Amino acid sequence: MQFQFESLSDFLSMGNYGFYVWLSYAVSIIAMGGLIWFSRREEKQIMQQIKKELAREAQLNKK
Repeated sequence: MQFQFESLSDFLSMGNYGFYVWLSYAVSIIAMGGLIWFSRREEKQIMQQIKKELAREAQLNKK
């Protein structure tokens, strides 16, 4: 098995394109993390709203 890069430094520099390569990875990871965070937050808010509506309906049905 032969590696494409001589050293870790060569791997990180990616033939002088390392900045752009690693920056694109970072932006992608941050975007996906933000999407996961936003989705979970939205899910919590929706679940809280559903619980409030169910509680309100239960009180109305008691009367």
